[in-house]
Amino acid sequence: MDHGDHGGHGGHGGHDMPMPMKCTMNMLWNTQIEDTCIVFSQWHISTTTGFVFSCLAIVALGVLYEYLRLLQSQVDTRIAGSMKRKWNHDPLDDAEVTDVRRLDTVPEEEENTGLLSGQRAIARAELVLPVPPGSRAFRAGLYGLLVFISFFLMLVFMTYNAYLILSVVVGAAIGHYAFNSHMNVDAALQGQSAGKGMSCH
Repeated sequence: MDHGDHGGHGGHGGHDMPMPMKCTMNMLWNTQIEDTCIVFSQWHISTTTGFVFSCLAIVALGVLYEYLRLLQSQVDTRIAGSMKRKWNHDPLDDAEVTDVRRLDTVPEEEENTGLLSGQRAIARAELVLPVPPGSRAFRAGLYGLLVFISFFLMLVFMTYNAYLILSVVVGAAIGHYAFNSHMNVDAALQGQSAGKGMSCH
């Protein structure tokens, strides 16, 4: 018997099975668009349109990060104001007073400046109070969210994709412009940092 006519079955009637899409991993600077995966294999980009929307999403994450940094500062200010008012008008009981510290110190750099200039360095009184558990939990949750977004954007950087890296930078720049419209002039003149950027949490 001649079984030669069955040779075509190897290709299942000539129909090619579609190859599954795979994530392309790059460890060098690249501008690849299709088959790029962002952090997760599920975030698989197969079209130029999908890539554009992914870049916009990353820009939005960068803006969100800067907004959360501002929110964190505002929350700390509100909590500190509330704690100080409570201390002034309703002193803490003896059980909590053990955690209260007043620090009357002169920063070392200001002390050295005073010695060189002949001017008297003024001591600063700092009131250190225990943060209420509810406020502490909220601050911790907000801090954890900031850390997550920060490291997520770092992983986006590690795709080495020029467009995705540019999206992170653009998002950070837009967020910084939108949410940092005011400056503490005295702090800036004294060389104090306005806060940590996206590079660290």
